[in-house]
Amino acid sequence: MTQFVSFPPTGARSVRARTGLSGQLVRLTGVGFAALMSCSVGGCGMSSLTSGIGGSLFGSTSAAKTPTGSVSNENLLSAAKADQPETAAAADMAGGCPRFSVWSRDGQVTVYEAGRTGDGLAVLHRGEISKTARECRQEGNRVTIKYGFSGKILLGPRGKTGNVQLPLTVFVADAKRERVAQDAIRIDVPVALDKPIGYFSAVREVTFTVPEGSRPGDFEVYVGFDRNIPGAG
Repeated sequence: MTQFVSFPPTGARSVRARTGLSGQLVRLTGVGFAALMSCSVGGCGMSSLTSGIGGSLFGSTSAAKTPTGSVSNENLLSAAKADQPETAAAADMAGGCPRFSVWSRDGQVTVYEAGRTGDGLAVLHRGEISKTARECRQEGNRVTIKYGFSGKILLGPRGKTGNVQLPLTVFVADAKRERVAQDAIRIDVPVALDKPIGYFSAVREVTFTVPEGSRPGDFEVYVGFDRNIPGAG
C-alpha cells in the first residue's frame, strides 16, 4: 500500500543568503558528504572540543571525555534516524569554540506543487535539519571548526519516487552578525512511495582568523535551507 506523509498548511517565509564575505575568511573546504536512506553506525575522526549530539549516543558531554570522531556523517545520520536529543554544548563552557546552530526558522522547508503553496495536500516534500555538531581546534589566532548537520526528507502527498535535491547555506558570523565566511551546500536524498523518509548528513571544515581583541567564542556558525527555490513555503 502506498505511504505518504501529510503536512498542515504553512506560511511562506523567505530568507536569502547574502554573498559578501570579509577578509577574515581563510579556508572553507568540504571534508565529507552523505545522503542516504540507511547507514551503518561507526566513525573515526579527530579529537577536539566537541558538542552538539546527545551524550546517550556518544558518551559524556564533558569536553575532556568526548570520544573522537563524533562529528562524522555516520554518527550524524545515526542520530537523525534515532532522533536522539541534543544536549548543551560542553565546549561553550570554555568560551573557546563558536556555537553551531540552525539559523532562525530555516531548519525546515516545505516544497509544494506550483501555484498551491500552503496547501497541505499539494506537498511534494519537506526537508528538516534535526542535528548539529562541531569540533574546534585553535592554532594561534586561527580557528578551525569541523561542523556537521543531519536531518531528513519526508515525501508529501504529491511526492514522487526519485532523488530530492535541496540547497542549504552555512555561514560564520562575528559578534556583530557580519558574515565572515559562507558556503553553499546541496543535499541529494533518494525517497520512494514505499519508503517516504530519507536521511542526509554533511560534514565540512571552516578556518578563519580571529582579530586581535576578539575570542573564538564571539563567532557563531549557522546552517539553514535556502528558500529561494520554486514552490518553497
